[in-house]
Amino acid sequence: MYIATLIAPAGALDPALVDSLRNAWGGGDAQWLAPDEAAEFAMAVIPANRWDVWSDLQQQQVDLVVQPAEGRRKSMLLADMDSTMIEQECIDELAEVAGAGTHVREITARAMNGELDFEGALIERVALLKGLDAGMIDEVLASRISYMPGGKALVATMQANGAHCVLVSGGFTAFTAKVAADLGFDENRANTLLIEAGRLTGEVARPILGREAKIDALRAISARRGIGHADVIAVGDGANDLGMLGLAGTGVALHAKPSVAAQCDIRINHGDLTALLYLQGYARDGFVGI
Repeated sequence: MYIATLIAPAGALDPALVDSLRNAWGGGDAQWLAPDEAAEFAMAVIPANRWDVWSDLQQQQVDLVVQPAEGRRKSMLLADMDSTMIEQECIDELAEVAGAGTHVREITARAMNGELDFEGALIERVALLKGLDAGMIDEVLASRISYMPGGKALVATMQANGAHCVLVSGGFTAFTAKVAADLGFDENRANTLLIEAGRLTGEVARPILGREAKIDALRAISARRGIGHADVIAVGDGANDLGMLGLAGTGVALHAKPSVAAQCDIRINHGDLTALLYLQGYARDGFVGI
């Protein structure tokens, strides 16, 4: 048995559209998870025209996900931070105040799109931060970082239902510590910026946490908690997230770079982070922290 889930920005999901697709695909009765925002129905097989329909619905700002019904509610969340749990790339914001914003943003975009080696690109960008007053980290956190909508509800709702939530980032512990605390994550992993005499040295501690480290985190934490990879839902947007997205039972490309989304079966381009709850069958009236 499979579940088709349709998700749109609040108030934008037309019931007639849901009924039309349900009838065309021979699905069961539609279950509304949130009025005019998220609905799902069960069906026996994955339709052959799934991606054609997905493409058509994208034009209407509707996300469509088809997945097995069994085991879709997960017991662990593994989330990227930059452009996933926060709306920015923390290194880009640091570079902006350091006067190297344009150059660093260009490198970041290429690295996240898979055009550059992640580790080499990180070393190059961090070098451009050399001499920056470490106090600017707190300034950037306070004035330049905003949270992706739905993040707090995602973490709180999964935790209320027994899940363990981990923030794992190719960014920096100076950012993940605060983001994890604010959103309620159980633990966080990231790279460490080196500081001497109150200023950034332009170096990052080794080993660098990149694509393989995110895979290792999924394996190690799930083993520690006695759960399988299939029990994990992972979310990210960049090329360095692809490993963990592929290994997790449910890997969600959230507002991802096109080359990244193309390699993922579950793509959320229009919904916010609460989409990950709808994918697991949670209804909005059961959300915690909203």
